[in-house]
Amino acid sequence: MFVLYNPFSTSSNKHPLPMSLLAAASTLEGTFDVEFVDGNLEEDPVGRIVELGRRQTLTAVALTVMPGPQLGRAIPDSREIKRQLPDVPIVWGGYFASQHHETALADGSVDVCVRGQGEQTFLELARVLANGGDLSAIQGISYRLDGSVHHNPNRDVLPLEDFPEWPYHRVPMEQYFHSHYLGKRVATHQSSYGCPFACNFCAIVSIVNRRWVAQSPERIVGLLQNMKDNYGADAVQFHDMDFFIQEKRTAEFAERVKALDFNWWALGRVDELMRYSDETWRKMKASGLKMIFCGAEAGSAEVLERMNKGGKVTPDATLDLVRRMKEYNIVPELSFVLGNPPDPMADIEDTIRFIRRIKEINPATEVILYMYTPVPQDGTLLQEAKALGFSFPDTLDGWISGDWRDFSLRRDPQNPWLDPRLQRKVRNFERVLNAYYPTTTDLRLRGLKRLALRSLGGWRYKTGIYTLPLELRAFHRLFQYQRPETSGF
Repeated sequence: MFVLYNPFSTSSNKHPLPMSLLAAASTLEGTFDVEFVDGNLEEDPVGRIVELGRRQTLTAVALTVMPGPQLGRAIPDSREIKRQLPDVPIVWGGYFASQHHETALADGSVDVCVRGQGEQTFLELARVLANGGDLSAIQGISYRLDGSVHHNPNRDVLPLEDFPEWPYHRVPMEQYFHSHYLGKRVATHQSSYGCPFACNFCAIVSIVNRRWVAQSPERIVGLLQNMKDNYGADAVQFHDMDFFIQEKRTAEFAERVKALDFNWWALGRVDELMRYSDETWRKMKASGLKMIFCGAEAGSAEVLERMNKGGKVTPDATLDLVRRMKEYNIVPELSFVLGNPPDPMADIEDTIRFIRRIKEINPATEVILYMYTPVPQDGTLLQEAKALGFSFPDTLDGWISGDWRDFSLRRDPQNPWLDPRLQRKVRNFERVLNAYYPTTTDLRLRGLKRLALRSLGGWRYKTGIYTLPLELRAFHRLFQYQRPETSGF
């Protein structure tokens, strides 16, 4: 038996569908016995895994691991599973395993890391672990054997159309539908993998080497039809790194999904969306598209160039996009990465001024603010960060220390070039911005609450006085203001 374990990652009651494990299990279904354990649902997930291991032989325990809260559980849980079931191989996959496999394997509780796209790699690994064979023949893994660590060549990204449908019947799907801004029964799906661009602050670049593969519109809408028929779904969030790479695919999807009467949300790039024709925008609007998430990143063309966003992603292009989306009544959701070296103060001030311009053009724009955190890939930003004293932890214990938990969430990283004064400046502005322009996605924030919050934030926003917004902190604590970047819709 293979146990696929999704470590605890959120205290929210909106449990995320373990898509990475479903993807991995899709190739094993019908060949190997698989058991899912979701740490967001189980009271004692490690206890359950250990009990399974004592009742029958486990071929391996495989975990999906993201930096942040999930890593904070994956580390102690892997160590405890290894302590109680020392002969069972522990396999890590996901972003952390793909980027920091050397650190994971040095710990001793992790035996194999699956790097990058996992479906075919995990199938081949499962065959070797179950039937015997040579681990060195499997592309896309790093592993520890006889006291030393080995890194096999990368596996190329394979077409998603070649893989089976996910085995939704193997998990408690009723737990993974949520009611929020998009609908009453919102599904989640990932219809593509990878990204063809090379932004040097993005973790995906070093994993996929600028490859992007996608499911066909016919297959996506067929899956959503099943979600509607079997589970009553009425909306979907796509968690693709970029849903909108191909205009033809997007237009066909919009035409096909219209019949389902679904609302939907997805991520895209400013420049590619500006290339779309008016006809495609009309189709997207008619299909139920409510909001698009884009990485606007910065208010300075110079910083965007240093981020390697590409010459067509400019502040002016972002302004054009929010105008265009206003015409179609589709909400822009823009993220910004602030505090970039070597001059984080200038970067923060430029971006704050730029956000104010955006709000003048399209007040409905949702704004999400992150602090810059380096990722392990070559690029100008990482080299400048290292020159200023930055380095990644070289142990798993280092990754779950207090400072690095904040780093992984990109909220308050303790970077050498960011003193607390700069971080406070960003968070104070964010609090005032969210007061004067409250999010439209929080269905609880209506009527008098919304009016009171706008009134409290109005004078500060209009005067540009963001310092010590104590009254707004009190309001947010009292009414539990929803921040999309940490709590979703």
